[in-house]
Amino acid sequence: MESRRSLSPTSIALVAVFAGLIAASTVWPGIQIAAGVPLTLQTFAVLLAGAVLGPWRGAAAVVVYLVLGTAGLPIFASHMAGPAVWARPTGGFLASFVVAAWVTGWMVRAFRRSHRLSVATILASTAVGSLLVINVIGYAWLMIYLSASVRDTVVIALPFLPGDLIKLVVAAVVAWAVHRAYPALLGATPPATA
Repeated sequence: MESRRSLSPTSIALVAVFAGLIAASTVWPGIQIAAGVPLTLQTFAVLLAGAVLGPWRGAAAVVVYLVLGTAGLPIFASHMAGPAVWARPTGGFLASFVVAAWVTGWMVRAFRRSHRLSVATILASTAVGSLLVINVIGYAWLMIYLSASVRDTVVIALPFLPGDLIKLVVAAVVAWAVHRAYPALLGATPPATA
């Protein structure tokens, strides 16, 4: 059933809209905090795509965004574009976005199917997507890029933690509101109450 819905006009439109949302999240170029990695709103948009659209459509929205940015549209952080961005300090974070959207969406859909969808379960999903997927892959790449130790990489990562927490909480609250307003977005099963 999911594969049939994935090629529907509605699904294609949702993927396009969320790819645009991720691109729009870079209009504000972010704040350079450490090691060439800016604090941006991309993580928020990626987590929201997964939490709202589910694993496949959320990941597809991220892939569309990454393809367009790699092709030359200046929609990556700091208005950068092109394949060379992948070799910069943020390359690991870009790669992690697809996985994060998929994992977040998979968890939200699993909670939905088990009738346990709530702000708390969506928050757990966005926390895994952000803290475990994006941060682990992104900072692992940064550690390799900088030839840094684990300790040095943790020191670089710490200033980003408050912003990451705010973004994953806001993404969870917005996703919950969307699922309350559009209960059939992830299928026919209605969401549980908070």
